[in-house]
Amino acid sequence: MILLAPHITEFLQKRLPFERGASVNTCESYAYAFQLLLEFASQRLKTRPSQLYLEQIDAPMILSFLDYLEKIRHNGANSRNTRLAAVKSFMRFVEYRVPSALEQVRQILALPLKRTESRLVSHLTQQEMQAILDAPNPSDWFGIRDRAMLHVCFAGALRASELVGLCIGDLNMQPYASVLVHGKGRRQRCLPLWKETASALKAWLAVRGTVSIPEVFINARGEAMTRSGFQYILRKHATIASKSCPSVSQRRISPHVLRHTSALTVLQATKDLRKVSLWLGHASMQTTEMYTRIDSSVKLEALESIVAPKLRSGRFKATDKLIASLNTAHFTHRRKATGG
Repeated sequence: MILLAPHITEFLQKRLPFERGASVNTCESYAYAFQLLLEFASQRLKTRPSQLYLEQIDAPMILSFLDYLEKIRHNGANSRNTRLAAVKSFMRFVEYRVPSALEQVRQILALPLKRTESRLVSHLTQQEMQAILDAPNPSDWFGIRDRAMLHVCFAGALRASELVGLCIGDLNMQPYASVLVHGKGRRQRCLPLWKETASALKAWLAVRGTVSIPEVFINARGEAMTRSGFQYILRKHATIASKSCPSVSQRRISPHVLRHTSALTVLQATKDLRKVSLWLGHASMQTTEMYTRIDSSVKLEALESIVAPKLRSGRFKATDKLIASLNTAHFTHRRKATGG
Protein backbone atom coordinates (compact mmCIF):
# COMPACT_ATOMS: atom_id res chain seq x y z
CA MET A 1 0.00 0.00 0.00
CA ILE A 2 1.27 3.44 -0.97
CA LEU A 3 0.56 6.52 1.15
CA LEU A 4 -1.24 9.23 -0.81
CA ALA A 5 0.01 12.30 1.08
CA PRO A 6 3.62 12.43 -0.27
CA HIS A 7 2.43 12.27 -3.88
CA ILE A 8 -0.20 15.00 -3.44
CA THR A 9 2.36 17.21 -1.69
CA GLU A 10 4.84 16.70 -4.53
CA PHE A 11 2.13 17.40 -7.11
CA LEU A 12 0.86 20.62 -5.52
CA GLN A 13 4.19 22.06 -4.37
CA LYS A 14 6.51 21.13 -7.24
CA ARG A 15 4.72 19.66 -10.25
CA LEU A 16 2.11 22.41 -10.72
CA PRO A 17 4.00 25.62 -9.87
CA PHE A 18 7.48 24.75 -11.15
CA GLU A 19 7.28 21.98 -13.77
CA ARG A 20 3.95 23.02 -15.29
CA GLY A 21 4.26 26.74 -14.53
CA ALA A 22 0.65 26.88 -13.30
CA SER A 23 -0.70 30.18 -12.00
CA VAL A 24 -1.41 30.83 -8.33
CA ASN A 25 -5.14 30.64 -9.02
CA THR A 26 -4.81 27.24 -10.66
CA CYS A 27 -2.72 25.92 -7.77
CA GLU A 28 -5.29 27.18 -5.28
CA SER A 29 -8.15 25.65 -7.25
CA TYR A 30 -6.45 22.25 -7.42
CA ALA A 31 -5.52 22.37 -3.74
CA TYR A 32 -9.15 23.08 -2.83
CA ALA A 33 -10.33 20.20 -5.02
CA PHE A 34 -8.06 17.79 -3.14
CA GLN A 35 -9.13 19.24 0.19
CA LEU A 36 -12.72 18.34 -0.67
CA LEU A 37 -11.71 14.90 -1.98
CA LEU A 38 -9.60 13.98 1.05
CA GLU A 39 -12.27 15.14 3.49
CA PHE A 40 -14.85 13.04 1.65
CA ALA A 41 -12.62 9.95 1.42
CA SER A 42 -11.53 10.13 5.07
CA GLN A 43 -15.15 10.29 6.23
CA ARG A 44 -16.13 7.44 3.92
CA LEU A 45 -13.22 5.22 5.01
CA LYS A 46 -13.21 6.31 8.68
CA THR A 47 -9.54 7.31 8.66
CA ARG A 48 -7.43 10.45 8.81
CA PRO A 49 -6.58 12.16 5.50
CA SER A 50 -2.85 11.68 6.14
CA GLN A 51 -3.42 7.92 6.44
CA LEU A 52 -5.18 7.48 3.11
CA TYR A 53 -3.57 5.18 0.55
CA LEU A 54 -3.33 5.76 -3.18
CA GLU A 55 -5.09 2.46 -3.88
CA GLN A 56 -8.17 3.72 -2.00
CA ILE A 57 -8.67 6.63 -4.40
CA ASP A 58 -9.99 4.46 -7.21
CA ALA A 59 -12.63 5.10 -9.87
CA PRO A 60 -15.63 4.10 -7.67
CA MET A 61 -14.38 6.48 -4.96
CA ILE A 62 -14.04 9.33 -7.47
CA LEU A 63 -17.54 8.66 -8.83
CA SER A 64 -18.96 8.74 -5.30
CA PHE A 65 -17.10 12.00 -4.67
CA LEU A 66 -18.51 13.59 -7.83
CA ASP A 67 -22.00 12.45 -6.85
CA TYR A 68 -21.46 13.99 -3.40
CA LEU A 69 -20.48 17.31 -4.97
CA GLU A 70 -23.69 17.49 -6.97
CA LYS A 71 -26.24 16.06 -4.54
CA ILE A 72 -24.91 17.15 -1.13
CA ARG A 73 -22.90 20.29 -1.90
CA HIS A 74 -25.25 21.23 -4.77
CA ASN A 75 -22.36 22.07 -7.09
CA GLY A 76 -23.14 22.62 -10.74
CA ALA A 77 -21.78 20.58 -13.63
CA ASN A 78 -18.99 23.10 -14.27
CA SER A 79 -17.71 22.83 -10.69
CA ARG A 80 -17.93 19.05 -10.87
CA ASN A 81 -15.88 19.02 -14.07
CA THR A 82 -13.29 21.35 -12.55
CA ARG A 83 -12.76 18.97 -9.59
CA LEU A 84 -12.54 15.98 -11.92
CA ALA A 85 -9.97 17.80 -14.09
CA ALA A 86 -7.80 18.32 -11.00
CA VAL A 87 -8.00 14.62 -10.12
CA LYS A 88 -7.14 13.57 -13.68
CA SER A 89 -4.15 15.91 -13.76
CA PHE A 90 -2.88 14.32 -10.55
CA MET A 91 -3.42 10.81 -11.92
CA ARG A 92 -1.40 11.61 -15.05
CA PHE A 93 1.37 12.68 -12.67
CA VAL A 94 1.03 9.43 -10.68
CA GLU A 95 1.21 7.07 -13.66
CA TYR A 96 4.89 7.95 -14.19
CA ARG A 97 5.75 7.65 -10.48
CA VAL A 98 3.79 4.52 -9.54
CA PRO A 99 3.78 1.98 -12.41
CA SER A 100 1.79 -0.48 -10.29
CA ALA A 101 -1.18 1.94 -10.36
CA LEU A 102 -1.47 2.10 -14.15
CA GLU A 103 -4.78 0.23 -14.31
CA GLN A 104 -6.26 2.38 -11.53
CA VAL A 105 -5.08 5.53 -13.32
CA ARG A 106 -6.49 4.32 -16.64
CA GLN A 107 -9.94 3.80 -15.12
CA ILE A 108 -10.00 7.27 -13.56
CA LEU A 109 -8.78 8.97 -16.73
CA ALA A 110 -11.64 7.27 -18.58
CA LEU A 111 -14.27 8.98 -16.40
CA PRO A 112 -16.17 11.39 -18.67
CA LEU A 113 -16.82 15.06 -18.01
CA LYS A 114 -20.45 15.94 -17.57
CA ARG A 115 -22.08 17.82 -20.41
CA THR A 116 -23.16 21.31 -19.44
CA GLU A 117 -25.91 23.58 -20.68
CA SER A 118 -24.81 26.55 -22.78
CA ARG A 119 -26.76 29.27 -21.03
CA LEU A 120 -26.70 32.99 -21.66
CA VAL A 121 -24.29 34.76 -19.34
CA SER A 122 -25.71 37.09 -16.71
CA HIS A 123 -25.23 40.82 -17.19
CA LEU A 124 -26.58 44.15 -15.96
CA THR A 125 -28.39 46.91 -17.78
CA GLN A 126 -26.75 50.31 -18.13
CA GLN A 127 -29.02 51.72 -15.42
CA GLU A 128 -28.23 48.88 -13.01
CA MET A 129 -24.49 49.17 -13.61
CA GLN A 130 -24.55 52.92 -13.07
CA ALA A 131 -26.46 52.47 -9.80
CA ILE A 132 -23.75 50.15 -8.48
CA LEU A 133 -20.96 52.50 -9.54
CA ASP A 134 -22.73 55.37 -7.78
CA ALA A 135 -23.33 53.40 -4.56
CA PRO A 136 -20.02 54.15 -2.74
CA ASN A 137 -19.94 57.45 -0.84
CA PRO A 138 -16.70 59.22 -1.91
CA SER A 139 -16.55 61.34 1.22
CA ASP A 140 -14.34 58.93 3.18
CA TRP A 141 -11.36 56.60 2.67
CA PHE A 142 -13.45 53.47 2.18
CA GLY A 143 -15.87 55.10 -0.23
CA ILE A 144 -13.05 56.47 -2.41
CA ARG A 145 -11.39 53.05 -2.48
CA ASP A 146 -14.62 51.17 -3.25
CA ARG A 147 -15.58 53.60 -6.01
CA ALA A 148 -12.17 53.16 -7.66
CA MET A 149 -12.33 49.36 -7.38
CA LEU A 150 -15.77 49.16 -8.96
CA HIS A 151 -14.86 51.53 -11.79
CA VAL A 152 -11.58 49.78 -12.60
CA CYS A 153 -13.20 46.33 -12.44
CA PHE A 154 -15.99 47.36 -14.82
CA ALA A 155 -13.91 49.50 -17.19
CA GLY A 156 -11.27 46.81 -17.66
CA ALA A 157 -13.66 43.82 -17.56
CA LEU A 158 -11.33 42.39 -14.93
CA ARG A 159 -11.59 39.09 -13.17
CA ALA A 160 -11.57 39.41 -9.37
CA SER A 161 -8.06 37.93 -9.24
CA GLU A 162 -6.85 40.42 -11.86
CA LEU A 163 -8.29 43.36 -9.92
CA VAL A 164 -6.81 42.49 -6.53
CA GLY A 165 -3.53 41.55 -8.22
CA LEU A 166 -3.00 45.00 -9.75
CA CYS A 167 0.22 46.60 -8.50
CA ILE A 168 1.37 50.21 -8.47
CA GLY A 169 3.90 49.35 -11.17
CA ASP A 170 1.05 48.20 -13.44
CA LEU A 171 -0.44 51.71 -13.58
CA ASN A 172 0.52 54.29 -16.17
CA MET A 173 -1.24 57.64 -15.78
CA GLN A 174 0.73 59.56 -18.47
CA PRO A 175 0.21 60.52 -21.27
CA TYR A 176 -3.11 58.69 -20.90
CA ALA A 177 -4.31 56.41 -18.12
CA SER A 178 -3.87 52.68 -18.68
CA VAL A 179 -3.32 49.52 -16.68
CA LEU A 180 -1.24 46.43 -17.35
CA VAL A 181 -3.36 43.40 -16.48
CA HIS A 182 -1.81 40.04 -15.64
CA GLY A 183 -4.51 37.69 -16.88
CA LYS A 184 -5.35 34.04 -16.90
CA GLY A 185 -2.76 31.72 -18.41
CA ARG A 186 0.01 34.29 -17.81
CA ARG A 187 -1.34 36.48 -20.62
CA GLN A 188 -0.83 40.22 -20.21
CA ARG A 189 -2.91 42.97 -21.76
CA CYS A 190 -2.68 46.76 -21.58
CA LEU A 191 -6.03 48.54 -21.26
CA PRO A 192 -6.78 52.27 -21.52
CA LEU A 193 -9.11 53.77 -18.93
CA TRP A 194 -12.02 56.17 -19.32
CA LYS A 195 -11.42 59.65 -17.90
CA GLU A 196 -14.01 58.95 -15.21
CA THR A 197 -12.23 55.73 -14.23
CA ALA A 198 -8.85 57.47 -14.22
CA SER A 199 -10.25 60.24 -11.99
CA ALA A 200 -11.61 57.69 -9.51
CA LEU A 201 -8.27 55.86 -9.50
CA LYS A 202 -6.26 59.07 -8.97
CA ALA A 203 -8.51 60.04 -6.07
CA TRP A 204 -7.82 56.68 -4.44
CA LEU A 205 -4.05 56.87 -4.96
CA ALA A 206 -4.09 60.30 -3.28
CA VAL A 207 -5.55 58.87 -0.06
CA ARG A 208 -4.12 55.33 -0.21
CA GLY A 209 -1.21 56.26 1.98
CA THR A 210 2.25 54.76 2.25
CA VAL A 211 2.19 50.99 2.65
CA SER A 212 4.85 48.35 2.19
CA ILE A 213 2.91 46.18 -0.25
CA PRO A 214 2.78 46.85 -4.01
CA GLU A 215 -0.91 46.05 -4.56
CA VAL A 216 -3.06 49.02 -5.58
CA PHE A 217 -6.08 48.12 -3.49
CA ILE A 218 -5.67 47.42 0.22
CA ASN A 219 -7.97 46.70 3.15
CA ALA A 220 -8.35 48.58 6.42
CA ARG A 221 -5.33 46.74 7.91
CA GLY A 222 -3.05 47.88 5.09
CA GLU A 223 -2.94 44.41 3.57
CA ALA A 224 -3.66 43.42 -0.03
CA MET A 225 -7.33 43.17 -0.87
CA THR A 226 -8.50 39.57 -1.37
CA ARG A 227 -11.01 38.20 -3.84
CA SER A 228 -13.46 37.40 -1.06
CA GLY A 229 -12.97 40.91 0.32
CA PHE A 230 -13.86 42.48 -3.02
CA GLN A 231 -16.87 40.18 -3.41
CA TYR A 232 -18.13 41.34 -0.01
CA ILE A 233 -17.67 45.00 -1.01
CA LEU A 234 -19.50 44.43 -4.30
CA ARG A 235 -22.46 42.73 -2.59
CA LYS A 236 -22.64 45.55 -0.03
CA HIS A 237 -22.86 48.25 -2.68
CA ALA A 238 -25.29 46.18 -4.76
CA THR A 239 -27.62 46.24 -1.76
CA ILE A 240 -27.27 50.03 -1.57
CA ALA A 241 -27.83 50.34 -5.34
CA SER A 242 -31.06 48.36 -5.13
CA LYS A 243 -32.66 51.24 -3.21
CA SER A 244 -32.36 53.57 -6.22
CA CYS A 245 -32.64 50.81 -8.83
CA PRO A 246 -34.91 48.01 -7.46
CA SER A 247 -34.13 45.60 -10.31
CA VAL A 248 -30.59 45.18 -8.92
CA SER A 249 -32.03 43.18 -6.01
CA GLN A 250 -33.27 40.58 -8.50
CA ARG A 251 -29.79 40.06 -9.93
CA ARG A 252 -27.08 37.74 -8.72
CA ILE A 253 -24.19 40.19 -8.49
CA SER A 254 -20.59 38.98 -8.74
CA PRO A 255 -17.30 40.30 -10.16
CA HIS A 256 -17.83 38.14 -13.23
CA VAL A 257 -21.22 39.73 -13.87
CA LEU A 258 -19.42 43.10 -14.05
CA ARG A 259 -16.96 41.52 -16.50
CA HIS A 260 -19.80 40.24 -18.69
CA THR A 261 -21.50 43.64 -18.58
CA SER A 262 -18.30 45.37 -19.69
CA ALA A 263 -17.82 42.88 -22.52
CA LEU A 264 -21.31 43.57 -23.83
CA THR A 265 -20.69 47.32 -23.58
CA VAL A 266 -17.58 46.98 -25.74
CA LEU A 267 -19.37 44.70 -28.23
CA GLN A 268 -22.32 47.06 -28.63
CA ALA A 269 -19.99 50.03 -29.10
CA THR A 270 -17.57 48.44 -31.58
CA LYS A 271 -19.53 45.58 -33.20
CA ASP A 272 -16.13 43.90 -33.36
CA LEU A 273 -15.78 40.55 -31.59
CA ARG A 274 -11.99 40.59 -32.03
CA LYS A 275 -11.72 43.79 -29.98
CA VAL A 276 -13.89 42.27 -27.26
CA SER A 277 -11.62 39.21 -27.17
CA LEU A 278 -8.53 41.42 -26.81
CA TRP A 279 -10.24 43.49 -24.11
CA LEU A 280 -11.12 40.40 -22.08
CA GLY A 281 -7.79 38.67 -22.60
CA HIS A 282 -9.32 35.51 -24.08
CA ALA A 283 -6.96 32.98 -25.58
CA SER A 284 -9.49 32.04 -28.26
CA MET A 285 -12.17 33.94 -30.15
CA GLN A 286 -14.43 30.94 -29.64
CA THR A 287 -14.71 31.82 -25.96
CA THR A 288 -15.80 35.37 -26.81
CA GLU A 289 -18.53 34.24 -29.20
CA MET A 290 -20.91 33.60 -26.30
CA TYR A 291 -21.52 37.35 -26.07
CA THR A 292 -22.99 37.45 -29.57
CA ARG A 293 -25.80 35.22 -28.31
CA ILE A 294 -26.81 37.91 -25.79
CA ASP A 295 -26.47 41.04 -27.93
CA SER A 296 -29.65 41.26 -30.01
CA SER A 297 -28.30 44.21 -32.03
CA VAL A 298 -25.88 41.87 -33.83
CA LYS A 299 -28.81 39.67 -34.90
CA LEU A 300 -30.91 42.68 -35.87
CA GLU A 301 -28.16 43.86 -38.24
CA ALA A 302 -28.14 40.44 -39.86
CA LEU A 303 -31.94 40.47 -40.09
CA GLU A 304 -32.02 43.92 -41.70
CA SER A 305 -29.42 42.94 -44.29
CA ILE A 306 -31.52 40.02 -45.52
CA VAL A 307 -34.42 40.43 -47.95
CA ALA A 308 -37.40 38.94 -46.20
CA PRO A 309 -39.52 36.40 -48.11
CA LYS A 310 -42.78 37.82 -49.47
CA LEU A 311 -46.02 37.00 -47.74
CA ARG A 312 -48.69 35.61 -50.06
CA SER A 313 -51.86 37.67 -49.88
CA GLY A 314 -55.42 36.35 -50.09
CA ARG A 315 -58.73 36.15 -48.31
CA PHE A 316 -59.74 33.36 -46.03
CA LYS A 317 -62.20 30.88 -47.53
CA ALA A 318 -64.13 28.51 -45.31
CA THR A 319 -63.55 24.91 -46.22
CA ASP A 320 -64.95 23.30 -43.12
CA LYS A 321 -68.69 22.46 -43.34
CA LEU A 322 -69.37 23.74 -39.81
CA ILE A 323 -67.66 27.10 -40.46
CA ALA A 324 -69.47 27.38 -43.82
CA SER A 325 -72.85 26.77 -42.19
CA LEU A 326 -72.09 29.37 -39.51
CA ASN A 327 -71.20 31.91 -42.20
CA THR A 328 -74.50 31.13 -44.02
CA ALA A 329 -76.50 31.52 -40.80
CA HIS A 330 -74.79 34.85 -40.07
CA PHE A 331 -75.57 36.17 -43.56
CA THR A 332 -79.26 35.06 -43.28
CA HIS A 333 -79.58 36.74 -39.86
CA ARG A 334 -78.27 40.04 -41.26
CA ARG A 335 -80.74 39.97 -44.17
CA LYS A 336 -83.67 39.48 -41.80
CA ALA A 337 -82.46 42.27 -39.51
CA THR A 338 -82.24 44.75 -42.40
CA GLY A 339 -85.45 43.58 -44.01
CA GLY A 340 -83.57 42.59 -47.13
